[in-house]
Amino acid sequence: MPVGTLANVKTVTPDQLQGTGAQMILANTYHLHLQPGEGIVERAGGLHRFMGWSGPILTDSGGFQVFSLSDMRSIEESGVSFRSPRDGQVIHLSPERAIAIQNALGADVIMAFDECAPYPASREAIENAADRTTRWLERCIKAHERADQALFGIVQGGTYLDLRQKSARSLVEFDLPGYAIGGVSVGEPPELIEKIVQATTPLLPKDKPRYLMGVGTYREMAQAIAAGIDLFDCVIPTRLARHGNALVRGERWNLKNNRFRKDFTPLDSDCPCYACQTFTRAYLSHLLRSRELLAYTLLSIHNITELVGFTQKIRQAIIQGTFAQDFRNWLQPAK
Repeated sequence: MPVGTLANVKTVTPDQLQGTGAQMILANTYHLHLQPGEGIVERAGGLHRFMGWSGPILTDSGGFQVFSLSDMRSIEESGVSFRSPRDGQVIHLSPERAIAIQNALGADVIMAFDECAPYPASREAIENAADRTTRWLERCIKAHERADQALFGIVQGGTYLDLRQKSARSLVEFDLPGYAIGGVSVGEPPELIEKIVQATTPLLPKDKPRYLMGVGTYREMAQAIAAGIDLFDCVIPTRLARHGNALVRGERWNLKNNRFRKDFTPLDSDCPCYACQTFTRAYLSHLLRSRELLAYTLLSIHNITELVGFTQKIRQAIIQGTFAQDFRNWLQPAK
């Protein structure tokens, strides 16, 4: 799922996004609450109409901001109080409020409000956060008012595998439409993420979507899929594009490098995206050096197409029974 924090995937139109093969996108509850406000989105007919995207949308709950805005918030059992970076106003986000905002935004999948603990943190702090996440889930379920929105719970527990297992088992008892593994990609090394996913995923129902939050590299996705994960989101494709980087068959190329200035071949001749089928590496390098906005659009289109295509190829390999063989290079630890 490409990330569209403020109801847009940066530099890409919905029509262009559809052309990448993306089927579902993610938006951010906390940031949309700040701007433009869920009331405006609701009056516009919900997120789909507001942003012109007809495919499925998932909204996170604001729980990640509990981690990322740690210097601007305080946590209590009732919820989390943030100081708005826009005007300094104090905003209290409770499980009930997070659900009410998401009900108003109208996404297809909404996330329970959770406490995303940092890495590293003490076992006591991690356990308290995971237990609070379970208690908050109960309140989210009671507050949820729309049958047309699927509410997912989020497994926490940091890098403590027994706490992950405890959290997963407690969430499964609620019999939700889907489950997510959160609290990864918060500073821990990739090998710990792999261990967390391998220990946690088998405890989640196989017949319901299993979602690994905030992960989107080739190796991490391949290893997580091998463990049973179905859904991912990540800002990598558009963030790299804004820094002049292209994803090409798992490699990252900085197109501002001198070697691309006179390279008149496509970025990737096998890629079906508009950028690769229309322009050369030299042209993309020129746009970046000139700081032309078109560069970021074209690289975003390519990078999203690249990552979506990677997962589509994995899906096809699974259907054909050749996943372990075809993707063995990505299933091995990084050298």
